[in-house]
Amino acid sequence: MTNPAAVARYMQKAQRALDEARLLLGAQKAEGACNRAYYAMHDAAHAALLAISHEKPDALIKTHHSLIAAFGKELVLGGLIDAGFGRAFNKVQDMRQLADYSDEPPPLTEAQSAVEQAEAFVAAISAMIARLEA
Repeated sequence: MTNPAAVARYMQKAQRALDEARLLLGAQKAEGACNRAYYAMHDAAHAALLAISHEKPDALIKTHHSLIAAFGKELVLGGLIDAGFGRAFNKVQDMRQLADYSDEPPPLTEAQSAVEQAEAFVAAISAMIARLEA
């Protein structure tokens, strides 16, 4: 692992976003819950790519599309994480885009699904990083 401190900071950031997603979901704020669920996954994906030295803290992937593509190529195809998490990352990103850019909030059930997928994603990334550290 190139920079364990950066990995830890991104995982802490992911956990904060996940906590915010849960709070927003509890307050029935579907748009915000979808947004924060996606960013929990986004930050955990950065942590995972940093953990395998695909990214460097001073040269992070700049676009959502490139981050998701690198996650799929390096982690899913690399056999480090289950393909279902790659699909979930794409799905929650689509939900976030609808929540952020459409004129109607997503149904609360979709927001709940986004938060649940983000919880599983962040947990899987944490477990993967722990395996790499062992």
